[in-house]
Amino acid sequence: MISDRKLEHLLLCTHSDVEYHKKTGFKDVELVHKALPEVNQEEIDLSTSLLGKKMDAPIIITAITGGHPSSTEVNQKLAQVAQKLNIGMGLGSQRAAVENPELASTYNVAREEAPDALLIGNIGAPQMEQAREASEMMDLDALAIHLNPLQEAIQPEGDLDTRGYLENIQKTVEIMNIPVIAKETGAGISGNDARALENAGVKAIDVAGAGGTSWAAVETYRSRDKNMGELYWDWGIPTAASTVEVSQSVQIPVISSGGIRNGLEAVKALALGADAVGMALPVLKASYLGGEALLSFFQKFLDQIRVAMFLVGASKLEELQKTDLVIQGKTREWLQERGYETKIYARRSSL
Repeated sequence: MISDRKLEHLLLCTHSDVEYHKKTGFKDVELVHKALPEVNQEEIDLSTSLLGKKMDAPIIITAITGGHPSSTEVNQKLAQVAQKLNIGMGLGSQRAAVENPELASTYNVAREEAPDALLIGNIGAPQMEQAREASEMMDLDALAIHLNPLQEAIQPEGDLDTRGYLENIQKTVEIMNIPVIAKETGAGISGNDARALENAGVKAIDVAGAGGTSWAAVETYRSRDKNMGELYWDWGIPTAASTVEVSQSVQIPVISSGGIRNGLEAVKALALGADAVGMALPVLKASYLGGEALLSFFQKFLDQIRVAMFLVGASKLEELQKTDLVIQGKTREWLQERGYETKIYARRSSL
């Protein structure tokens, strides 16, 4: 059953080693220190607007859970923090509730606890015909269509025919009365795919790059044959590289997620061109320690963001994207080989 699989995924992500072995690429990104920042750290403004919704910080709790009774409490805690801090929250795939309405409460609790927060629904690309039902399940601000070919390729019950996905995304966009987001699930999005998605009408892209949770790893634990999952455990476009590729290729908002684990990495992603950053696994783990621990996690994360912005002299997010940074190592090699400009970031504050 889908519901049982959702619980299995939740438990594996919480208790097993499911993260990429290779890095996100953010260690190759160096923010240029400013000895004269001319900023009051206590007055740094993290507020932003995404898809018409005002947020107090550019953070989204990206799609984690839903579809099993055990996930209700998790979504409740996450939504309470999203409401308190006025940040965004994404739901896990709503397929389970579309096919079994008795499970709708495991998702609906998010809007009940976070009436004002940016709330993003979720349906898989293979189930796009369920998009309208998913969007009508509750008061959503946007619907993410998640792309997970890597997981499907490794998953024992995976959907292996992706023909027509782009055309179906365009059709889905046309029938929806809320913005549609294209979201990968941990293997990244290239600039070429981003342009195709923008042309299809999506209103934002979540790159969900390689470096965080590997769904090949998750499915390795579920599969009898471990070889395939172990072989493709680290498959994908590193998050830093994907963030640059997508932000240089489209005009719509970009969400950077995939292995972001602290505020410094978040600032690097934002400085590379992301409009917001997303996290899932560390938030999920913090939620199991209780509501206070979850709130403390985010407060520390926000403090880390402010310190990094202070040190580069950015008092608000618009200024952050004009500060200098240097891309080095494998990330620079990747981007330059792919034809993306890296030097434009190094001295942009003087332009």
